Amino acid sequence: MPQQHTAGRWVRLVLIGLAAGFLSGLFGVGGGILIVPALLLLVSFDQRTAAGTSLAAIVPMSVVGVVSYALGGSVDWVAAALLAAGAIVGAQVGSHLLSRLPRRALRWGFIVFLFVVIVSLFLVVPSRDASIEFSPVAVIGLIVLGLIVGVLSGLLGIGGGAMVVPMLILLFGASDLIAKGTSLLMMIPTALSGTIGNLLRKNVDLPAAAVIGISACTTTALGAVVAAGITPQAANLLFAAFLAAVATQLIVKALRFPST
Repeated sequence: MPQQHTAGRWVRLVLIGLAAGFLSGLFGVGGGILIVPALLLLVSFDQRTAAGTSLAAIVPMSVVGVVSYALGGSVDWVAAALLAAGAIVGAQVGSHLLSRLPRRALRWGFIVFLFVVIVSLFLVVPSRDASIEFSPVAVIGLIVLGLIVGVLSGLLGIGGGAMVVPMLILLFGASDLIAKGTSLLMMIPTALSGTIGNLLRKNVDLPAAAVIGISACTTTALGAVVAAGITPQAANLLFAAFLAAVATQLIVKALRFPST
């Protein structure tokens, strides 16, 4: 449920948005992978409200990110549409489960997800020249990937880019920049779908989501510029280090306060 925010909490929400926006543009993620743990650790949100609020905040920053990557020709519109087709359905399933799963299970599920992403980053061979080759198997695979990502989106409050980006590179042969731009485009309908479900179940703090989302829009384009200026290998190492730090903080909190 929405919380009463003090001046200090508003400042923390703005800072979360600025950081999430930069990471969104840099890594092609929605920013929820930072927003959810930040809301838990810095603003004392419960897991369900953190997930729902994060998903709502992802929408505006994803729009800015898509524009930034599209200007450089780094968006595959067909692949994004196929991913979104599965993700829209999956997001409703995830937001439905969000109201029914125990809080502790959600937290540990998010931690496991982070480690899966970290491992996947070391399986990817980044390239700036690759593109997605479409075939019947690839089309079905993109829809299935979107479905899985949608469930995670509604359940964990993430846009799904942390899974989509490495999977597009590893399984579908996309370049790292195309994977990031396509991921951000796919997130827009996915996050909208999950947000509608979470609003119906009262799992969104709309004022907090608005502050985070608007703040994020000011730094997303900068993140995209930096992404194009560093090597794919360096981007992967930075992302893996960031996720490991987030996972470690959440593990400490889960062990120290298992009932919260």
